[in-house]
Amino acid sequence: MKVLSLTEPYATLIKEGNKKIETRSWMTSYRGEVYIHASKTKIPKVTLEKKELMTLCANHPLNFGKIICKAELVDCIWMSKEYVLDMKQNYPQEYLCGDYQEGRYAFVLENIVPLKNPIEVKGKLGLWDYYSEEEIMKVMSEIEYGWVDKNKNFHKELGEDFEENYQLQSPSELLKSKVGVCYDQVELERYYFSSHIEKVMTYCIIYEAHDHHKTRTHTFLVYEKNGKYYWFEHAWEKFQGIHEYPSLMDLFFDVKEKFIPDQVKEEVEENTIYFFEYQKPSRHLSAQEFFEHIIHGKERACL
Repeated sequence: MKVLSLTEPYATLIKEGNKKIETRSWMTSYRGEVYIHASKTKIPKVTLEKKELMTLCANHPLNFGKIICKAELVDCIWMSKEYVLDMKQNYPQEYLCGDYQEGRYAFVLENIVPLKNPIEVKGKLGLWDYYSEEEIMKVMSEIEYGWVDKNKNFHKELGEDFEENYQLQSPSELLKSKVGVCYDQVELERYYFSSHIEKVMTYCIIYEAHDHHKTRTHTFLVYEKNGKYYWFEHAWEKFQGIHEYPSLMDLFFDVKEKFIPDQVKEEVEENTIYFFEYQKPSRHLSAQEFFEHIIHGKERACL
């Protein structure tokens, strides 16, 4: 679903039917349903001083950081001098609720419907896409486990040449190839979650055996929502799904308890299992470069 973020009180003015045109400096060719999102930005002093404007929403609670209604974007009109004058003379309330200047654009909204349960999201600039956690998982279901080498060849098994020829895909490349290991898949998940959830973390669990040829890793995405932690997993087919935990340590413990018998498959000595939190990597890293990026992150637990 497309989303348009507005500062308050303008988002609430749309929700309450007092504003049906959103003014922008840029045009859009998109037509169709759109969510209206009230950004977290505080109301500027210059807006608060517009008493007539603020009076329009005096009896309505303002919203910050939430999708509050949906509408249909039916037109995008370039503002001519005549258009601006017509709005000023014949539609004074709309004129009051927007920035009407020649050369700007008017996004015309119809069929405005408030949401019974507003959706708390981070938001983005421009016209952006919102996906719920379940919708993100549905998108991920189109991705197969495998990898793409430097020559764009597809592989279903890691094989001995993985370390030498693997190259991290960008989210757009993975959407095109539809084949990727956990390294690739987590970056696509990160892309979708970036506008959705405020607190998103990516981790790697590492089994560092004395025989380094037996080292095992798995990357995964975690998000926090309403005081709980969620392990979002697609690449590890056996445990695909969205898993809920009361704390981050409970989440780590469960991942470890699943990882050892399924991926390590041998007795684990003390101080051989690590969790690292890592940030968004550069594009097209090799397997070794990606591993180095991970271990230069923040060690979160040693279990």
